Amino acid sequence: MKSTNATPRIFNFSSGPAVLPLPVLEAAQRDLVALPGVGMSVMEISHRSPTFIDILDEAVAGVRELTGLGPDYAVLALQGGASLQFSMVPMNLLTGGRTADYVDTGTWSRRGIEEARRVGAVHVAASTADDDYARIPSQAELRLTAGSAYTHITSNNTIEGTQWPGIPEVGDSPLVVDASSDILSEPLDFSRFGLIYAGAQKNLGPAGVTLVIVREDLMERAPDHLPRMLDYRTHARANSLYNTPNTFGIYVLGLTVKWLRSLGGLEAVAAANRKKANILYAEIDRTGFYRGTADRGSRSRMNVTFRIGAGDAALERTFAGEAAAAGLSGLEGHRSVGGLRAGLYNAFPEAGVDALVQFMREFERRRG
Repeated sequence: MKSTNATPRIFNFSSGPAVLPLPVLEAAQRDLVALPGVGMSVMEISHRSPTFIDILDEAVAGVRELTGLGPDYAVLALQGGASLQFSMVPMNLLTGGRTADYVDTGTWSRRGIEEARRVGAVHVAASTADDDYARIPSQAELRLTAGSAYTHITSNNTIEGTQWPGIPEVGDSPLVVDASSDILSEPLDFSRFGLIYAGAQKNLGPAGVTLVIVREDLMERAPDHLPRMLDYRTHARANSLYNTPNTFGIYVLGLTVKWLRSLGGLEAVAAANRKKANILYAEIDRTGFYRGTADRGSRSRMNVTFRIGAGDAALERTFAGEAAAAGLSGLEGHRSVGGLRAGLYNAFPEAGVDALVQFMREFERRRG
């Protein structure tokens, strides 16, 4: 990869904060000290200045264009990450004595369930815990509650390396999706979502911004006693400017959205993501020296998780260390499960996958 300074850029497989598009980094670097025509950094300008409001509005407009959202959805740029949304979602939507359905597919689903139970009644509509979260449940396995407040899924599981192959059918229940690790990675019918949220630090920009897309009518469920900062209506009415937002993060979000559009939109992005993942999975499956941890029908295109043999932890540590020395960083699996993991988010280049495959073959030749 080329570099804009004396230190060459390596291939960053981290699950997040993750690789950003090089054109976005270069644009941010170019204008970091002084925005054109402004004379100040984007980190210095007032969040209520016309310049920043234009930056925010352009970012939101770009999200709307990529997703095809109608006017009945609010697009919010919040803070607190997905972890705060685990609480905000039930605080705003789990009202009227109803039950919320949650599908348990991994660590972050469990976190969401734990927080929702602090607010109200939760029904686990399906779980793959007994299968070590190696798969996504089938449609037939979902046991949904009639008249539920909403149904919550985690679209991509970063730790377990699984991803929903399609949007499940949940009837009249509003579908709420934690899409932190695969947002804007493929075209979807966003009109099927009641609410979708994502931390920016994987596919959208730097850490510190949380994108929330919520249907206007659902926001009206919120009880009036909610603290203002935890009420979606507060942020929607203030155009995400109720408090000082992450101005730099929103600026980079806008640049990233422009970059996605320049690639040809989400169809083109999805094709590139499929190609990258297919190349890596083909190598994992080639000889048996490496072993994918997710069932084939549930494999993630964003987070490829694998082991060496039956799970040789010492050899995996050696693999990750030697890979890092070769300029392939961030391949360690999550500390809770071990193994190896490659983050292949939107901005990750195909050349990095090719380099990893070459390293894997050489490592297998020496260690197999």
